[in-house]
Amino acid sequence: YTFLLIQANVIVTDWYGAHGDDPYTLQYRGCGKEGKYIHFTSNFLLNDDLTAGYGPRGRVFVHEWAHLRWGLFDEYNDEKPFYINGQNQVKVTRCSSDIAGIFVCEKGPCPQENCIISKLFKEGCMFIYNSTQNATASIMFMQSLSSVVEFCNARTHNQEAPNLQNQMCSLRSAWDVITDSADFNHSFPMNGTQLPPPPVFSLIQPGDKVVCLVLDVSSKMAEANRLLRLQQAVEFYLMQIVEIHTFVGIVSFNSKGEIRAQLHQINSDDDRKLLVSHLPMTVSAEAETSVCSGLKKGFELNGKAYGSVMILVTSGDDEHIDNCLLTALSSGSTIHSIAMGSSVVENLEELSRRTGGLKFFVPDESNSNSMIDAFSRISSGTGDIFQQCIQLESTGENVKPHHQLKNTVTMDDSVGNDTTFLVTWQISGPPEILLFDPNGRKYYTNNFITNPALQTARLYIPGTAEPGLWTYTLNNTHHSLQALKMTVTSRASSSAMLPATVEAFVERDSTRFPHPVMIYANVRKGIYPILNATVTATIEPEAADPIVLKLFDNGAGADIIKNDGIYSRYFFSLAVNGRYSFKVHVSHSPSISSLAYSIPGSRAMYIPGYIANGNIQMNAPRKSAGRSEEEQKWGISRVSSGGSFSVLGVPAGPHPDVFPPCKITDLQAIKVEDEVTLSWTAPGEDYDQGEGRFLGFHYLFFYKVAFLINKSGVSWVKIALGA
Repeated sequence: YTFLLIQANVIVTDWYGAHGDDPYTLQYRGCGKEGKYIHFTSNFLLNDDLTAGYGPRGRVFVHEWAHLRWGLFDEYNDEKPFYINGQNQVKVTRCSSDIAGIFVCEKGPCPQENCIISKLFKEGCMFIYNSTQNATASIMFMQSLSSVVEFCNARTHNQEAPNLQNQMCSLRSAWDVITDSADFNHSFPMNGTQLPPPPVFSLIQPGDKVVCLVLDVSSKMAEANRLLRLQQAVEFYLMQIVEIHTFVGIVSFNSKGEIRAQLHQINSDDDRKLLVSHLPMTVSAEAETSVCSGLKKGFELNGKAYGSVMILVTSGDDEHIDNCLLTALSSGSTIHSIAMGSSVVENLEELSRRTGGLKFFVPDESNSNSMIDAFSRISSGTGDIFQQCIQLESTGENVKPHHQLKNTVTMDDSVGNDTTFLVTWQISGPPEILLFDPNGRKYYTNNFITNPALQTARLYIPGTAEPGLWTYTLNNTHHSLQALKMTVTSRASSSAMLPATVEAFVERDSTRFPHPVMIYANVRKGIYPILNATVTATIEPEAADPIVLKLFDNGAGADIIKNDGIYSRYFFSLAVNGRYSFKVHVSHSPSISSLAYSIPGSRAMYIPGYIANGNIQMNAPRKSAGRSEEEQKWGISRVSSGGSFSVLGVPAGPHPDVFPPCKITDLQAIKVEDEVTLSWTAPGEDYDQGEGRFLGFHYLFFYKVAFLINKSGVSWVKIALGA
């Protein structure tokens, strides 16, 4: 179950706690947009018996690849296996319509009228397809048929079928979407009979995990307490976050680079403390920065450690970063970049983008916890979810004198090992700390390990922390405003139980006004989606107040698929130009309906059987992960940084209203005798936010409109509004 930490296109891992072998692709974006990953089980790849239902594995891979690469959707629909066409005829949901078969009842073949009663499928009935067909399409419908070798095109596409391809792609055929992709737009067909060049396979195995910290110590780091916040975050990273057995080295730079600590393997707390002792404690007098000089020392430190990780932190405006881009690419290192303040050069993130690293921005606001959030998101890349540090809480406030910051954090039973509470402050001494565990035990300031130089206080909970609600209070006992922050992290409590995780990300890391940013949070337990969670994104611009945005998994607006565990929202409150930092908070109250054991994406169709030579040949029943619920006794708390994105072209002064409603994707028409009922989820006035409007009514959620039709047209309209 290590794939959660790996940015792979194809993942092979078995289901956890349930059985099922459906290949699927997790798609979180719209038509024509790349998906997240393809998932296969080992049984699917090794058990030849499954090819009877799914077809040859190569065909299945092509089906899933079309989901992943070209953003196609399935052309079948298990929930709506038939529909009423324009001629008021009952048709089977398929593409193309030329694929033939028969209705089968409990006792064998039967006429259509025996299977469909009041336009509903009778229990025990199904439609079985002929094993031999003349139709050549479509791969997105039934890839298992030997005659199927094409995608549906404009000639063969069935626009009436109620499937996701029609719904998501505005009735466009699969081939139309593919040929509109960059793969086809930017390439030309091969001429003659020459075969394409053979693929190249590289087998890579994990080696020692190496992390190099490349830290800016120029005079700009003295501004806005940047050096102190860097020290606080790096100490926490070294003491708590980076995984055991990782090799860590430290480099600092201004106009020149300097190695402060050679690579040292972390095997104990003493190793961690030794590395902390090498952190820079002062800034230099010169303002000039040379990122390339720092990276050069980092490459020197790492040697030939292909696959090593570099964490680059800078507040400088070095305009010569491009000079070491080729060196960075050839090094095989992944470079994560953290920009501090608004003066950082614009192309810093190119180093991360080109090497597969993460990008972060830390505003100069004193109550921002985004520096610690950034380091909490970065792992050394071991790929072991049970060793990963999981962030449960991150909050910060400017607390008035003799006021307090008080909150609760949920410790669920999937975490609890290596739990740490970290308190930081910016001026004066520590606040008065009071922490209650779920059993009422109290921890005070003197129970925390205080570091006056770095202005941190840390409490380590031995063993496995008690599950339940932990309540903390930070009292500002000083006579001035104090920026107080709390961070809570933990690790998995047992290798027998996967912890809940959240991954936050954006569709694009840069945009230009008025184009919105699409924010996502992937909330899962293993590969299973967590449903009904409360997910909020906190977005911090360079020079404006933070914005809080609630994300949804409702299949409307920015959210493509309902209940797939990916919570989404459009963000268009673009206040200023520059970088924006964001993180997501996930909370879930104790319930029995939070975890869905179901296929969370687009999947290859399993064929229950075929008609061969006039005989019905049924396959073994499909093993499915099904859909069940898991009791969540304690609830869930999670926090994760989503990195940063950049915005350009924001006009000065009040913005014009240029944001349209988002597209409606779930419009349905149901005709019963002389009445037609239309239903859809209403978009907001601006994308998926604000009040929708229909026939003069404002409404946020769902419309149902019924028309009574007679020979002269529509005689009345009935509107029902429901949540």
